[in-house]
Amino acid sequence: MSQNYIYTSTNNNKISITTFGNENLENKNCIIFVHGFKGFKDWGFIPYQAKYFSEKGYFVITFNFSHNGIGENPEEFTELDKFAENTYSLEVSELNEIILAYKNGFFGKTNNNTKLGLIGHSRGGAISILSSFYTQKVDALVTWASVSNFERYTERQITDWKKKGYFEVLNSRTNQIMKLNISFLHDIERNKDTSLNIKNALRAIKIPHLIIHGTEDLAVKIDEAEHLYKWSDKKNTELLKINGTGHTFDIKHPFENSSKAFDKVLVNTKLFFSKYMEFIK
Repeated sequence: MSQNYIYTSTNNNKISITTFGNENLENKNCIIFVHGFKGFKDWGFIPYQAKYFSEKGYFVITFNFSHNGIGENPEEFTELDKFAENTYSLEVSELNEIILAYKNGFFGKTNNNTKLGLIGHSRGGAISILSSFYTQKVDALVTWASVSNFERYTERQITDWKKKGYFEVLNSRTNQIMKLNISFLHDIERNKDTSLNIKNALRAIKIPHLIIHGTEDLAVKIDEAEHLYKWSDKKNTELLKINGTGHTFDIKHPFENSSKAFDKVLVNTKLFFSKYMEFIK
């Protein structure tokens, strides 16, 4: 069973949420899925994985960051003005709020002994790492094809960005030109050594962490997974490289079927959560 919600953040932003496995809410563990850049909760494998984990006995939360560009149409980028104003810090704060909303009963009563796991894809992986550090409410963390740093632009791009006041990104799926305002760059520059420092956050957190990455990922190179693993506590961290697959594990949007690579991602993620988040009896 799935259900839709609108959560209003402390900044008065509207966050669209879909949950799966609501029958599991009270007494079973929770997984929150965090989408990446140009991602959204109804993209490709996200509803599929949510159904998969709900059928395994989890309460699953999927959501759109308020400034991810998705409006009333769940699969179209119609709010490009909001997309332009998004920042990493905003996404961290919104994920923090959703974690606390779950813990505080926004979705309904939960057993105090239930545990919380995060799955973050791509940029959402880094956001999940930071939220795990800041909230101290996450029991197990899985990152799929996660970035290891937020400084992903050349000096030439940055110079041009500051001159124009915006940076243009092509969405190859929709052929839309999507802008990022200068506030996005300022957020990185101001906070890269403090609140947005992924390396420092990983060194500090001690929860179980599974890193999954495709060896043929062209969007986020496998080196970034190795960086994450290097910075992590090896007693609690596992690195799984999936040979011959890319950034989305051979899944496209709209979703048609799963793939061998994505099936492997799901099975290993499930085994990891089962190991570290035993169901409440």
